[in-house]
Amino acid sequence: MMRPAEGKGSRMDDQDVIARIHALMDEEHRLEREGEPGDPERLARLDTIEVALDQCWDLLRQRRARRTAGVDPDEAGVRPPEVVEHYQQ
Repeated sequence: MMRPAEGKGSRMDDQDVIARIHALMDEEHRLEREGEPGDPERLARLDTIEVALDQCWDLLRQRRARRTAGVDPDEAGVRPPEVVEHYQQ
């Protein structure tokens, strides 16, 4: 699950979200390269990363849409996994 940036209260700006996306992608790629294919802990972490990435991308889209509409992007929020994990890519 996605967490706010440390030291920034509960808000993340676009660059924080993008940095989080890159960190999650790096971890995902490392686990895919180095992990044992059937390791349950590895598979659980990959699932967690997938949901966190969905949340990050959703938050970034919300922020950009709010900015385009002239609304405060900081009012965008992280949606629960049950919402974002069913989005079509």
